[in-house]
Amino acid sequence: MPTLLSRYATPLTTGLFIVSLVSGVALFFHLGSATFHSMHEWLSMVLIAPFVLHLWKNWRAFSNYFKRPAMAVALAVSLVGAVAFAYPALTADPAAGRGGRPEFAVLRAMQEAPIAAVAPVFGQDGEGLAERLRAQGFAVASTDETVSTIAAASGKSATEILAALPAQAN
Repeated sequence: MPTLLSRYATPLTTGLFIVSLVSGVALFFHLGSATFHSMHEWLSMVLIAPFVLHLWKNWRAFSNYFKRPAMAVALAVSLVGAVAFAYPALTADPAAGRGGRPEFAVLRAMQEAPIAAVAPVFGQDGEGLAERLRAQGFAVASTDETVSTIAAASGKSATEILAALPAQAN
């Protein structure tokens, strides 16, 4: 390994880990989320390179951990922790609703509501909104259809229809 990389592998791993630690703790406590979110994601990705260099530099000492039960226990506990967080999300019924930001829940509800119910939000009645959507090339058979159904019939995404709705409001 070149000396420059060897010299900076551990210090960069340490520095980026501290940044990741501070930003992760701030995100956990919802402090400065707008500031820390991108920083945490991007610098955690950058951390991969010095981490790999650090492993390469210290491979012999690191590989000795695999000869002891502590590494197997630590990896097993880590895997159980990861599964405990991932399993509920992977097995959740999508129809039962998802977590996340409330504004996305509102958008999902609008996508699954009949356009007759969505129309008043945009100052329209159901038939008026249906006509406006038809005029823009969307396939609307009835005001009882949902935005998602209309999108599928039109070969578009529900987001494209929702994006067109505010421009149609009177």
